[in-house]
Amino acid sequence: MTPERFAKIQQVLALRQPTLSVLMDEVNKPHNFSAILRTCDAVGVLRAYAVPPKNGDVPTFNATSGSAEKWVAVERRENAVSAVRELQAQGVQVLATHLSQRSVDYREMDYTRPTCILLGAEKWGVSDEAADAADANIIIPMFGMVQSLNVSVAAATILFEAQRQRLAAGMYAASQLPAAELARLTFEWAYPDLAPLYRESQESYPALGKQGELPVAAETQQP
Repeated sequence: MTPERFAKIQQVLALRQPTLSVLMDEVNKPHNFSAILRTCDAVGVLRAYAVPPKNGDVPTFNATSGSAEKWVAVERRENAVSAVRELQAQGVQVLATHLSQRSVDYREMDYTRPTCILLGAEKWGVSDEAADAADANIIIPMFGMVQSLNVSVAAATILFEAQRQRLAAGMYAASQLPAAELARLTFEWAYPDLAPLYRESQESYPALGKQGELPVAAETQQP
């Protein structure tokens, strides 16, 4: 662990937005899944949720590029409707990318609130049931012959609007993560090979030095 690498990890984690997430409902193409995670990382999303395609698995578990999955935790959910309700119970507004009678321009929403963007499968989009369960349906206005964007492009468009609003509100100016979670993630990002050993042995992570160095005792007595 070099001081420069540790400083980069600290800088990135300080900008993470735990109240901004995405929920991918049966997104089954690995390159789209990977591209969405790349955008999540770029915007500062801490975690994403994924409902696996029918007769398949979450693509990021077997095929991604750019190692975005290292920096954005992906949590599996069994179906979109229950995931929407779970998030809403936590005080998160869920915005479904879906054309309906109640759809509004995506720029009209307040992304400084705890927000999750619900994205549908490439071919079918968000299901009517999940869209109905969401707090709002949002669309990206289009003026061409094609009536929809690639799901990863739509995700990027919406997430960067969320970033714009949050920057204007000063939400990137100070860390949004609780101190304990920040310390945990810092260790896991800095020492991804050691962290599982500590978890398996049910030992607390050691405190890191100012430049990310392990305590001498931890170097010589690893779990």
